[in-house]
Amino acid sequence: MPTASAHSVVIGSSPEDGSTVDTAPTTASVTFNEAVQEQFASLTVVGPDGNLWSEGDPRVEGPTVTVDLRELGPAGTYTIAYRVTSADGHPVSGTRTFETTTAGSGTPGPAANASASSESGGGIPLWPFLVAAGVVFVGALGFSLRSRR
Repeated sequence: MPTASAHSVVIGSSPEDGSTVDTAPTTASVTFNEAVQEQFASLTVVGPDGNLWSEGDPRVEGPTVTVDLRELGPAGTYTIAYRVTSADGHPVSGTRTFETTTAGSGTPGPAANASASSESGGGIPLWPFLVAAGVVFVGALGFSLRSRR
């Protein structure tokens, strides 16, 4: 009997999802339950000002995807958006958030929407990750409501 493959599942992030931090982290990472493929891995961090605060390409080390962060700027909620390919070949995407309580003096990258429309291909657009997260949320909500009946 063939073994069923499951998609990768997030088991943690740094900073942790929903956490509040007093000092700005220098990297952001998302860890999955299994190694993910290095090809096409994406990890971006968008600040409360709508600008990119991640810089450089993400690094994949087994089950963990990490990206460097600029010195953070305004206090508020930062969104980590990820998209990876599971070991079984299926794409997995979503978002995690963390909040900073102290404003930093960092210089932001481009606006998150600017990279989506950039003709130079200088960034990965954030909107597909947000749409995918919304679809997953609505699907999970619908499943949850149907299973309670």
